[in-house]
Amino acid sequence: MNHAQERAKERIAAELDRSRASSNGLTLDALDEEELLAQHSPLMSPLVWDLAHVGNYEEQWLLRAAGGREALRPDIDGLYDAFENSRAERVSLPLLRPDEARAYNDRVRGEVLDVLDSADLGVPGPRGDRSPLLEAGLVYHLVIQHEHQHGETMLATHQLRKGEPVLLEETADVAMLRPPAQKEVLVPEGEFTMGTDDDPWAYDNERPARTVDLGPYWIDTAPVTNAAYREFMDDGGYQDRRWWTPEGWEWREERGALSPAFWAREGDGWSRRRFGRREMVPDDEPVQHVSFHEARAYAAWAGKRLPSEPEWEKAARFDPRTGRSRRYPWGETEPGPHHANLGRRRLGPSPAGRHPEGASPLGVQQLVGDVWEWTSTTFTGYPGFRAFPYREYSEAFFDDGYKVLRGGSWATHPTAARSTFRNWDHPVRRQIFSGFRCARDAEPA
Repeated sequence: MNHAQERAKERIAAELDRSRASSNGLTLDALDEEELLAQHSPLMSPLVWDLAHVGNYEEQWLLRAAGGREALRPDIDGLYDAFENSRAERVSLPLLRPDEARAYNDRVRGEVLDVLDSADLGVPGPRGDRSPLLEAGLVYHLVIQHEHQHGETMLATHQLRKGEPVLLEETADVAMLRPPAQKEVLVPEGEFTMGTDDDPWAYDNERPARTVDLGPYWIDTAPVTNAAYREFMDDGGYQDRRWWTPEGWEWREERGALSPAFWAREGDGWSRRRFGRREMVPDDEPVQHVSFHEARAYAAWAGKRLPSEPEWEKAARFDPRTGRSRRYPWGETEPGPHHANLGRRRLGPSPAGRHPEGASPLGVQQLVGDVWEWTSTTFTGYPGFRAFPYREYSEAFFDDGYKVLRGGSWATHPTAARSTFRNWDHPVRRQIFSGFRCARDAEPA
């Protein structure tokens, strides 16, 4: 085995360990059996379902598909198939209990590390005698990101859970604060490369790369803050039908929404519930727990609009000096604490203006981390899309009304925080860690 493969395997083993430590920290190490088996919201699975699901997914892909091994627990595949069982129904299934889930996951992981030790992660030979799943470690990257994504889902469940706080919040590292000098920047017209062909961590929906030609537009240099969003609320934005689409107004009426999720009136101000703690809403943080409909209504009130997905990606990746697209706004270096608020370093967004070292070449800040940002684009495949390794990851959701979110949140792990990563959800969703920034048209030069 060459040194490159050795380093790749060491990285994979370390990332597998980190993802499992995170999953256990949100489940087995945080709550008792009763709470793990309970359904805290019909929107979410019981936490013990997520825990065993990540182990079952790992078994299916790393042991069976890539490792060629026999199934350890074929009897539970149906229980942990996300397409067979809706979230609301999973609490009634004969799920593995917490101690059984831990034992199962530990057994799977032990065999996975054994398979990894002898796996060939190089380039396929001329006879095509190696599975494309293994090329550059693709299937391992898939499983690592999948578990971290469920970690973010489990955090959303914790936010919906009633009861005393169980998640400890460490004091966040002090990050540089440098609010952008301008509220918006002009993105020049012209072509840029969207998507990727060669990122070994990229999902099928990020491929293939293609050239996109956009007209000029302005985009906010920071996400919309709580203070700015309260101006919309104080101006009667939730009561004024002018700012809402018919679908958005119908949602607002049905929900009786008058503020972001988890907010409550507190005298002349607003408080919020955050992981079991009640606190005043800080002015300077990006607003979160807003639906697509709320984001779109605010943008209309502000005389702007939501950026399209290509507009968001160009603002994040395009370097006008070189004419090339970067992997991250700041370059090719993987995210560090000085670049972005990622990986649950704190249990919420950083104030607007933090992490100026993570700005894009055009001067747009906090595009990665803090809050997922709604775009105006409906989720579908890029031209030339090919489902791999299975259609249910992306293709099953195409063109079904899901809206694209970009950039990741404070809860997103850095392995899924590249500028090409695509998230999607129903326009009504608010339990996710979602916010937004605005854009507007510009006159061509």
